[in-house]
Amino acid sequence: MLNNKKALSAVVLAASVVISGFNGLSAKADETVTTTNWTREQASKIELNQDNTLPYTDISELEKFAPGYHVWDSWPLTDRDGNIASIKGWKVLFALSAPDDVLPGKVHDIATIRYFYSKNGKDWTLGGTLFPEGASLGSREWAGSAMMDDGKIHAFYTATGQRGEAPLTFEQRLAMATGDIVADSEGVRFENWGDHKIILEPDGEHYQTKEQAQQGEGGGYAFRDPMWFKDPKTEKEYILFEGNSGGAVGERTFKQEYAGRTNYTDENPVPAGAVHANANIGIAEVVDGNPSNLKMLPPLLEANYVNEELERPHVIVKDKKYYLFTDSHINKYAEGLQGPEGLYGFVSDTLTGGYEPLNGSGLVMANPPENPYQAYSWLVLPNLNVVGFAHFGDLGNMSIGDVGNQDPEFQFSHFGGTLAPTVKISINGSTTKIEKEFSQGWIKQ
Repeated sequence: MLNNKKALSAVVLAASVVISGFNGLSAKADETVTTTNWTREQASKIELNQDNTLPYTDISELEKFAPGYHVWDSWPLTDRDGNIASIKGWKVLFALSAPDDVLPGKVHDIATIRYFYSKNGKDWTLGGTLFPEGASLGSREWAGSAMMDDGKIHAFYTATGQRGEAPLTFEQRLAMATGDIVADSEGVRFENWGDHKIILEPDGEHYQTKEQAQQGEGGGYAFRDPMWFKDPKTEKEYILFEGNSGGAVGERTFKQEYAGRTNYTDENPVPAGAVHANANIGIAEVVDGNPSNLKMLPPLLEANYVNEELERPHVIVKDKKYYLFTDSHINKYAEGLQGPEGLYGFVSDTLTGGYEPLNGSGLVMANPPENPYQAYSWLVLPNLNVVGFAHFGDLGNMSIGDVGNQDPEFQFSHFGGTLAPTVKISINGSTTKIEKEFSQGWIKQ
């Protein structure tokens, strides 16, 4: 899969980093956004069937996408309209990465974005690290997106922690940098990066801060995964991201709208521990066409008392409808609910509200019960092909939380650390179906 003969070494440049000001925190929210609740009643309908269950994958037989490295969350370079970009015939794919001698549970502590290029979207060549060494903000780089415009790349990423910190922290901010794209017959590279900028941080009202998350036990904290989106109907541009509803756990009160109908809660009382689940999907509007100037808006969707982590949110427009997709884990459901490692989705006639769960429950695609952790971090492309990465395979009755207690040989032998087979889905209104599988990491046109 990976063409090592053409592999480029990473370009290492000295860089002075200036954290620029940003407008996301000071702007008032646009109240035209109507936040949708993913309810406990809807989530209680989650079930696996032939239309949403992936075929079994033998992770041990998968080819390493980048020999010498683990890779996981991936995303393609797009144009400003969200289409898969082509630069002199080259496609570009980005992925989080770490050396393959690092234990799987430690890869997020040193994650670095690397990029790959390909003519056919199937045979990829490693280009190197996206940014020069030491240029990015944070102690490590987490997932994001990348958009090209007029020969430039606007690279969005999650700046996690602080550069040079010890020990590691989990502060998360949305960041970006702009550079030049250079492509020739040999491949693609990125040069002349400008200053890296923090473009958005949680406001504490709509989106929980790290300090709020640390008040009280339980629950998660997230402000990450910036994803570029241009609305084809209005031509307005946005950044979507993963967050958590604002406020500390002790400040939260249950609302019926979080659960669904009253006759549902009469038969299914909400456990007190469900208060710790407060995931949401955020959105910020791009101001005056400047990707680093954002106006924070209320969340598109919240999962209070339902789920604590809705990762890598993104929108696909099909048949004049907006399809909002996100990923979540088995262990992120609120007390009293359960769901698989899966891709979840919602549909609306508008971008800014009125979302209904696809297939009645929200579940679009999940791993098979006999291999519940085989893949994760799915991203739906405009042509409805879905890319993801191979996670852990053949754990038997073991939960993913138990893997870190096993010896290194066990961990490495059951970890994918490579891209999963690309999957094709179909959409018909508010229903979806898995259609077929392709080869690993295939970005098809």
